[in-house]
Amino acid sequence: MNIGVPVETIPGETRVAVTPETAKKLRDQGHVVRVAAGAGVAASATDDAYRTAGADITDQVGALSSDLVLKVRAPLAHELASMRAGAVLVGMLDPFDISNAQRIAAAGVTAFALEAAPRTTRAQSLDVLSSQANIAGYKAVLLAADLYPRFMPMLMTAAGTVKAARVLILGAGVAGLQAIATAKRLGAVIEASDVRPAVKEQIESLGAKFLDVPYETDEERDAAAGVGGYARPMPPGWLQRQSALVHERARLADIIITTALVPGRAAPTLISVETVQAMKPGSVLVDLAAGRGPEYEGQRGGNCPLTRPDQIVNKHGVTIVGYTNLASMVAADASSLYARNLLDFLKLIVTKEGTFQIDTNDDIVAATLLTRNGSLLREAA
Repeated sequence: MNIGVPVETIPGETRVAVTPETAKKLRDQGHVVRVAAGAGVAASATDDAYRTAGADITDQVGALSSDLVLKVRAPLAHELASMRAGAVLVGMLDPFDISNAQRIAAAGVTAFALEAAPRTTRAQSLDVLSSQANIAGYKAVLLAADLYPRFMPMLMTAAGTVKAARVLILGAGVAGLQAIATAKRLGAVIEASDVRPAVKEQIESLGAKFLDVPYETDEERDAAAGVGGYARPMPPGWLQRQSALVHERARLADIIITTALVPGRAAPTLISVETVQAMKPGSVLVDLAAGRGPEYEGQRGGNCPLTRPDQIVNKHGVTIVGYTNLASMVAADASSLYARNLLDFLKLIVTKEGTFQIDTNDDIVAATLLTRNGSLLREAA
């Protein structure tokens, strides 16, 4: 079949859905791979590299009008207009953005939102959230180190000793654990917290101290266990106790990285305005939930109300980083991992003969299938 790889048009998106490596594999399977000119340039993949891999270089319309369109982000309205009814679209389509999903359904496109894949062992090789969050956690620490006006490691010099930076990481999913590992490599002293007790051993194995907020009720324990690998909203009582502990540790921290997200809901507030006011001058907060938190002063914050999406701001002497697409800052490796995720997913919906076979009895296919035959299959739930 014809597989199209368009240029990503959302501002700041530098990743590409197919790399020369995966283009060659698709070509070897008998597919025609049509890559829009320049689609991979920002991810260090030239048109010549795609040609060498056996792909055809076309224009944007040529890529979008293919039988199967592989994207990083959901198509915008003008991109949908170039797609044909009956085509299949695979990408990170933000299944909780119902209005966008409705536009895709209205275009007659069958769409798969890879973020909705279950967190199971079988789905690990196509888990785009994990592959991209891993990169975001790494980049968050590098950004913090760059903006922090002191050294990260302890240094003993002829002019005296420099203390190691104290790093507080809130949320120990894939991004948080990578942030711990990266900060440890840079010589920081690290504390970390998460609602799920199961991650305590992982946190400590990476060299960080686990901040424990004891559970007082069965409701708190059940919520902390999460569902399908995802955190659930915690009861108010536990949140109050956590907030008090976080406030105290944040006052002593030099760098804070927050990574807490709850699928389909606003990100929880972990660092309050009062906590920012109590933090050290010159400290840095990198908020990986930027733009997905509750509204504050007319804008959606993140895990901190003062975060501003895609901006670096200074509030009360604290530098707050609100970049919403850290993976795109490491575009080459982010694209490479994402493209491999896509390649593994295609094994579930494309036969060896090169035809579509959408088996809704398959739990991964059923979970990711967003639109089909003009209908929206997932609601905001």
